[in-house]
Amino acid sequence: MDSTDPEIILDERGICNNCKDYERVASQKIIKGESANIKFNEIIKEIEKSGNGMSYDCVVGVSGGVDSSYVAYLAKKNGLRPLAVHLDNGWDTKIATKNINSIVKKLGIDLETYVINWEEFKDLQLAYLRASVVDIEAITDHAIKAALFKIASKHGLKHILSGVNIATEGVLPRLWRHNKNDYKNIIDIHKRFGKMPLSTFPFLKLNDRINYHLIKGIKYVEILNYVDYKKEEAKKIIIDDLGWEDYGGKHKESMFTAFFQSYILPRKFNIDKRKVHLSALIMAGQITREDALKEMQKPLYDDEKLKQDKEYVLRKFEISEEEFEKIMNLPAKSHYDYKSNEKLLKILSKIYSICTK
Repeated sequence: MDSTDPEIILDERGICNNCKDYERVASQKIIKGESANIKFNEIIKEIEKSGNGMSYDCVVGVSGGVDSSYVAYLAKKNGLRPLAVHLDNGWDTKIATKNINSIVKKLGIDLETYVINWEEFKDLQLAYLRASVVDIEAITDHAIKAALFKIASKHGLKHILSGVNIATEGVLPRLWRHNKNDYKNIIDIHKRFGKMPLSTFPFLKLNDRINYHLIKGIKYVEILNYVDYKKEEAKKIIIDDLGWEDYGGKHKESMFTAFFQSYILPRKFNIDKRKVHLSALIMAGQITREDALKEMQKPLYDDEKLKQDKEYVLRKFEISEEEFEKIMNLPAKSHYDYKSNEKLLKILSKIYSICTK
């Protein structure tokens, strides 16, 4: 990490606040040793019991990436009967689609795909670009979670297994992200910059969260925090056992995510998310700092690939190069320049934590 995070603070030992945040969150969420085995087995037994008499016992979100693919593998390996769920927002790469199909076929599990209305989602993404906020991917993350809860609820399932984890994702600096559950922020940004109604977009509103979490008792389990998760080892397993194909970078199973993280974020916001992802692997002891620095020397984009991807994104968005440049040259704005219910969501999260202890 460096001063591209404006809030970075180095102590007298040269250790920054992001490392300290990682250590704090890791100590709370990552369980190690025998305690991890005990907790993991408790979760597996709880899921098996909750699914008695049903076709499935849990939902597993799959994107075609490493983390979610390994979660599906872990679930099946440990005797669970997962239903794989994929959110199609119109940006899947061919490799991602191939990986998903290969995974469900090799594991012998069913797949349910939640397809978002493309015209609505395109309008929402363009609204976020015009709003000039940093976390454009929040809308996809929000939709994924909403879809997972909707489908779990439909099937009467009590557990959602997620590939979200501390070991490979770490802690994003505060100014590089926004709360993915902040539906009021999404609604206000779209109201100001969108052009069509969001009549089918899968929102996860406050009443939905209360219903899913506290009434229906559906749990969102970050299962990789309960195993000794090493990314390269996981990658080798899914390549060998599931026919998984490497797509060349974190979260690059989505064409838009690849373009956003490798071009829009660095150019418009001076953010290179590789710093966070590599830092997390260093903190987890999975790579050395020297290896990470070598990785950072590699270009974010091959020139020809950038040209092709940019043309594809603009064509899919149906906007001109001139309009895109106007958007890119807008001054960056905070998500808090728009309406937000983040404070209320934090209170609800604390209540949920207390109720589920």
